[in-house]
Amino acid sequence: MPPEPREAPAGWSRDQWAATADALLRAVRPFASPARARIALPGPTGGYGSDVDALEGFARTFLLAGFRLAGERGADPDDLAGWYAEGIAAGTDPGSPERWVRLDEHPQAKVEAASLALALDLTRPWLWDRLDPGVRQRVVDYLAPAVGDPTYPRINWVWFRLVVQAFLRDVGGPWSADDVAEDLATHDGFRREDGWLADGHERAFDHYTGWALHVYPQLWARMPGAAGFAEQRREHDTALLDRFLLDAVHLVGGDGSPLLQGRSLTYRFAAAAPFWAGALAGVPSTPPGVLRRAATIVVRHFTERGAPDGRGLLSLGWHGPWPRIAQSYSGPGSPYWAVKGMLGLVLPADHPVWAAEEQPLPVERGDYVRAIRAPGWLVSGTTDGVVRVVNHGTDHAVPGDTRGDSPLYARLGYSTATSPLLDRESWTDPRDQAVVLLDAEGRASHRSGMRVGPTRVVDADGVPTGLASSSGPVRWLEPDEVQRHHGSGWTGRHHDAGTVTVHSLVRGPWEVRLVRVDDVARDRPPTTLRLSGWPVAGAEVDPTGAPRARGDDGTRSELLVLLGRTTGTGVSLHPGASPLGPVAAVPWAHCPVVPGEWFAVLLELARGPVPRSGPEVRLDPDGPATRVTTRWPDGARTRIALS
Repeated sequence: MPPEPREAPAGWSRDQWAATADALLRAVRPFASPARARIALPGPTGGYGSDVDALEGFARTFLLAGFRLAGERGADPDDLAGWYAEGIAAGTDPGSPERWVRLDEHPQAKVEAASLALALDLTRPWLWDRLDPGVRQRVVDYLAPAVGDPTYPRINWVWFRLVVQAFLRDVGGPWSADDVAEDLATHDGFRREDGWLADGHERAFDHYTGWALHVYPQLWARMPGAAGFAEQRREHDTALLDRFLLDAVHLVGGDGSPLLQGRSLTYRFAAAAPFWAGALAGVPSTPPGVLRRAATIVVRHFTERGAPDGRGLLSLGWHGPWPRIAQSYSGPGSPYWAVKGMLGLVLPADHPVWAAEEQPLPVERGDYVRAIRAPGWLVSGTTDGVVRVVNHGTDHAVPGDTRGDSPLYARLGYSTATSPLLDRESWTDPRDQAVVLLDAEGRASHRSGMRVGPTRVVDADGVPTGLASSSGPVRWLEPDEVQRHHGSGWTGRHHDAGTVTVHSLVRGPWEVRLVRVDDVARDRPPTTLRLSGWPVAGAEVDPTGAPRARGDDGTRSELLVLLGRTTGTGVSLHPGASPLGPVAAVPWAHCPVVPGEWFAVLLELARGPVPRSGPEVRLDPDGPATRVTTRWPDGARTRIALS
C-alpha cells in the first residue's frame, strides 16, 4: 500500500520570511566596493567577466531590498534605501572607478537594468524621490539605451525592455510606444495551451515560464509607466497565470524540491516566484493557502539543505556548491535571481495571504497523474513525496531540428528526486532517461526535433492512466568544438541513425515504456537499442535481480524488461555527474535492433516500499491501433489502444 498522505507542517510566518531575506542582504555587504556600486561575491569569474559579475551582485540583491522596502511601506531599520542609493550614485557615474557596465557595452547589463528599474519603481517614495537630481538624471541616461534597441533576444528578454521603459516613462525619461507594442506582441506569441508560455519560438518549457513570463507581466502592470497598455491586458494575463498555477502546484515535490529540469537551475528558489505572483494577482482557482504553502516549501527546501551556505551566501550550485550546474552566462552573482522567490515580501503584513493557513500541496494530499499539454508532460505525483514528469514534448528545439539532445530538456523523464546527468559526456551520449540507438563505436543517438503525439490521461478500465508518445528520426552527432553552453542541445555534424517510436503509460511510481525501431540507416546500421531509467545520486548499487539503484536518501530506481529480448542489463555509474550526490547510477537494458519489433520496460522511481506482484504487458493488434494490456505491480489491470 502507498504511504498515507502526510499532514503539511506549519508554515513560515511573514517575520520568518523577512528574517531570511534580511540575512541574505546582510551577508553580501562585506563584498561591496567602497562606494557600494559593485558587489563582487566570492567564486571564479563568470563567463562575462568580473564587471558583469559585480553588477549582477548589486542589481539582484537590490531587487530583494526593493521587495523589503515596499512590503514594509518604507520602514527601513537596515538603511537599505541609503545603502543602495550610494551604490546607484557611483554605479551611474561615468567617471567613477566603480561605474557599471552600460547597456550598450554588454548585453547582460540589459538583464540587470530590469532589476534596477523594478526596485526603483517599488521604492520610489523612499529612494528615487530622495536621490539628488543629478543622480536621477544619470540613472535615466544609464537606462536610456534600451529605447529603440533591436538586439534584445525574442525570448523572456522582451520583459527587460518593457520594465525599463515603463520606469523611464514614469520618471520623464525617453521611451517608445512602438517598442512596447512590439514586445507585448512578441510575448503574446509565446502563448501555448492552458496558460503555458514557451520561452521563444522553440519548444522551450522550463522554470522561465513561471519566474519570468508569468511574473513580469504582473509586476509591469502595476508600474505607473505601463498605464494605457496594462489595463487592456491585466484580466487576460491574470487568467493565463491562474490556469498555469493549476499545473504548477502539481510540479512541487513533497520535500519542496522544484523539478530539476531546464537551464538556470542555480536560481534555486526563484521557482517560488509564480506562486507569489498568483497571490499578488489574486488568482481565483488556487487558494492563497496553497500558493503560500508552495512558496514556503520551495524556499525551505534550500535553506534546510545548505543554500545559503554557512556564510549566508548563495553559490553556483543546487543545495551546496556545484559549478557544473552553471551555464556560460553564470557568475558568482547570478544565483541571486533566487530572490524572485521572495516576491511575497512585497505584500505587507496586512495582506490576506499572510492570514491564510498553509494548505497541503497536491503531492501531500494523494497520488495523481496529470497531463500538461503544452510541454508534452505526464506528471505523476505520489505520497512518498516524489513528482515525476515523463516528457514527450519538450526539447528546446523545433520539429525537424538536428542538434543534439540537451540533458536539461530532451530527456524522457525529470523529477523532483533526481537530476539529469550533467557531466560533459551526457551532452554527447544520452545515458539516463533515454531511448537510443548505438553505432559500432558505442555512440548514442539523439532525438531532438521529434514529432509529438497527444498527451492525455485516459480512463483505462476505471484506472486513470497517463498516455503520451513521440517519434521521428534519430541521429548521431559529431559536436562542434565550440559550443554556446546556454542550455540547449549541442550543435555539430549529424548522421541519421534511424526512426524510433516511443509510447509511455504512466501511473503511480511507474512508467511502462513501449519502444519500436521503425527503420535504420542502411549505410551505418545501429548495433544496439539501449533503454535507460532514472538516475539516482549518492547511489548504492544492488547487483541482484533487475537493474536497480538506490540513492542515499532512499530514492530507488529500477528497470524491468517486460517485452522483447535483451542482450544485457546493468547499472552504469557516473561520478561527478549530479548535484544531488557524488555518484549517480542509472539502470539500463540493451536490446537487439529489430525494425518493427516492440520492446517494453517498466521504469520505477520511488521512496519507500511499493507493491510488487509480477507486472506484465501484452500487445494485440486492433485494427489500425495496437491494444496494450498491462498488469501493474499493484495488481491493477489496464487496456489502452495506441494510435
